[in-house]
Amino acid sequence: MGQFDIFDKIDQQRRTGRPFCVATVVRTADVTSAKAGAKAVVTETGEILGHLGGACVKRAVTGAGHEAIASGETRLIRIKPSDKVVSITDADGAQVFKSGCPSGGTVDVLIEPYELPPMLVIFGNTPISRALAAHAELAGYRLALPQDAGEMPGATRFAENDISALPLGPRDFVVVASQGMQDLACLRAALESPAQRVAMIASHRKAETLSAKLIAAGMETERVARLKSPAGLDLHAIDPQEIALSVMAEIVLWRNTDRKALGDADENHA
Repeated sequence: MGQFDIFDKIDQQRRTGRPFCVATVVRTADVTSAKAGAKAVVTETGEILGHLGGACVKRAVTGAGHEAIASGETRLIRIKPSDKVVSITDADGAQVFKSGCPSGGTVDVLIEPYELPPMLVIFGNTPISRALAAHAELAGYRLALPQDAGEMPGATRFAENDISALPLGPRDFVVVASQGMQDLACLRAALESPAQRVAMIASHRKAETLSAKLIAAGMETERVARLKSPAGLDLHAIDPQEIALSVMAEIVLWRNTDRKALGDADENHA
């Protein structure tokens, strides 16, 4: 078996397209199996890749890693014996976790979240879809576009309206900008994706008609209800660039609203 290399693990995790944290032991006191400088990757599912110490440290790091991924904020946590804990936060701002491990040591761990920018999937090869892709690239979003959707070297490509292989999650976004070209197939694929936010550049009436067809074909009403159409904020946009800007503005609003909601939820459950 090859030697474990934490930096290889970090690179591998980056390539999955999913968020994660890097946990680093920065200080230890008294007897503990954790060693200063030890690093591990903490995935969004709570898996720890690397060695940080005993079970008490792992439990604390898993919980703090989940919170850091949700908030996007770096944090310092301290795991120390229960009889030495007087507050959930120490004077230096470290978040405190109680340890029941018999060693009786104290461990400080720096939790650094690595969150890839959200992915924006755009269906269609139209003036609006191309303008939206350009806006999204400037804003730093990862892009997934149809194979024939023009020049965008950094974009991931998909064919035949099949986005099932993309590393999508609830925080990613899908916009249907097909505008008359396989609208129903594109909308079906968009709503079958795990993305929580789905929008369509179409009139409200057209979106209702297509939604009704999907429901009649067996798609769950709750899944269809995620659709926002017409896409975009009401900026009284006229040309493709303005319409694309209104859609991008709505996506930014959604992203920041969802991020704040996740952070508030974690604080309420802390």
